[in-house]
Amino acid sequence: MSPPVGLPMLAESDLVRQVARRLTDAIVQGRLAPGAKVAEAAVARELGISRAPVREAARLLESQGLLKASPRRGFFVRELSAQDVDELYALRLCVERHAAVEAARRLTPALREALRRQLDLMRDLARRDDPVAIVEADYQFHRLICEAAGNARLLRLFDGLASELRIVIGLIGRLYDDSDEIARTHEPVLEAIEAGHPERIVAHVDHHIGVARREVGRLVRSLTPHPERDAEIP
Repeated sequence: MSPPVGLPMLAESDLVRQVARRLTDAIVQGRLAPGAKVAEAAVARELGISRAPVREAARLLESQGLLKASPRRGFFVRELSAQDVDELYALRLCVERHAAVEAARRLTPALREALRRQLDLMRDLARRDDPVAIVEADYQFHRLICEAAGNARLLRLFDGLASELRIVIGLIGRLYDDSDEIARTHEPVLEAIEAGHPERIVAHVDHHIGVARREVGRLVRSLTPHPERDAEIP
C-alpha cells in the first residue's frame, strides 16, 4: 500500500473535477513526479471515494495532456521532452505577444491595478518562500494579461495550455536560487504594457518567455530519462 501524499477529503458535488484538481496540484507540486503511476485504488482510498470518479478524472487529465494512458497498466504522469517544451513555448509566444499588445491597448486603471497586485503578490510569496504558491501566482499573472486582451477565444486557447504550462512554470521555480527573481523577471513586461509601445511590449515578452524557454529546455534535457515506473503515488 502506497503512503498518502496529503490529498484533502472531497465534497460530494462535482467529484470528477475535484479529483482532477487534486491530482493536478500533486503533479505541479512534485508530489506526483513525471513518469509516476497514478494508482486509482490508492487515490480513491486516500480521498475517501470510489474508483469511478478517479478513473474519470484521470481520463480528463489525459485529454489535457497531464497524464498518459498505458494499455493494461493504467495512467502515468506525463513526462515533457525538450521538444514538448519547445513546442509549448513557441505557441506561448504567439499567444502572449498578441495578448500583451491588446492588453496595453485596452488597459484601464482597474486592469493596471489588478496586474500590479498580482506582481505584488508574487513578491510577497517570495518573501514567504512559498514556491508552490509562486507557481500559481506566476500562471495567474500571464492569464490576467490574456484576460485583459478582451478576446474570449484567445483566453480559451491559453486555458487549454494551462495544465502543461503549470508543469513548466513549476520547472521554472527550480531555475532560481532567489525566489524573488521570478517576480523581478515579470516587471519589465508589465512596465512595457503600461507604457503602451507595441514594439517594446513584443521585445520584452520575447525576452521573458525566451529566457524561460531556453532554461527550461536545458533543465528538461538535463534530467535523466527513465522508463515509466510502476511505483504508485510517492
